[in-house]
Amino acid sequence: MKTKDDFDNLVQTLTTPAGNSAESNASIQENDAPSTDQEFLASLGKRVREIRDRRGMTRKLVARDAGVSERHLAHLEAGEGNISIVLLRRITMALDISLADLLVPETEDTVEKRLIRRFLERLPQHRMEEVVFRLMRDFGHEEAVRRKRVALVGLRGAGKSTLGRQLAAEMGAAFIEIDKEIERETGMPVEEIFALYGQAGYRRAEKRTLERVLRENDRGVFSVGGGIVSQPETYDFLLSSCFTIWVKAQPEEHMARVMAQGDLRPMAGNDEAMEDLKRILEAREPLYRKADTILDTTGETAESSFVKLKQLVMH
Repeated sequence: MKTKDDFDNLVQTLTTPAGNSAESNASIQENDAPSTDQEFLASLGKRVREIRDRRGMTRKLVARDAGVSERHLAHLEAGEGNISIVLLRRITMALDISLADLLVPETEDTVEKRLIRRFLERLPQHRMEEVVFRLMRDFGHEEAVRRKRVALVGLRGAGKSTLGRQLAAEMGAAFIEIDKEIERETGMPVEEIFALYGQAGYRRAEKRTLERVLRENDRGVFSVGGGIVSQPETYDFLLSSCFTIWVKAQPEEHMARVMAQGDLRPMAGNDEAMEDLKRILEAREPLYRKADTILDTTGETAESSFVKLKQLVMH
């Protein structure tokens, strides 16, 4: 095991000017430490080489980006280089790692850790934020709290209200429809909010209401409007605060269920309304899939869908 003294000796060796090398070597010999330092340098060089190989970078490329000679880098990788901390820092910057990650040896390097590192290194940058968010959400210290709050998202007609009420009764928790909370908070119907303030005004009210509802309820079942996914900040807040389920159905079932609820507006220009619905579902599908899981109610009775919902929530 490397001690702090070992590390201090290494840093002293790396930062000593070349003209004092004989004096430094004498000091090291007095402390009986050359073999330890040499092992560390060999380990350091091996790690530089492994990281460079994993990134698919040639020695020439790293040397160029770091502003060091290729021969100097080769000596370092062979465990023979007495390189300065400044040059070592340049190399870590070229490899896109921290100096601490390179200098401090890992205590345990399991197969799982190597696989995770390899996966992250090959992950496109535009997907990194999504992966980090999911890791924080699924394994963060607030995960137990998050799973006590179940949010059902999706378009009208998927079954959110029917299933949400049943689930809340089963859990002995409150069932809250965010749209109705918005109406209660603003004192006007959703349609009127849209007419007076437009979609932007409604989304502001939705964000404010959602934050209040979740602040006041550490457990419960929440039915959330399908358009929330169009607001990244609000949707991310929901995903990080609740166990989120996309309740989905085929467009034809969405339409039929909405009309069965007494809303006959889709009857006017039915073909056009159906095409609009299909376009909305297609555009939002990648966003809905960010939910923790999916419940497809297509062709299912309310009873069979509820059985599946319970399995998803109470597994």
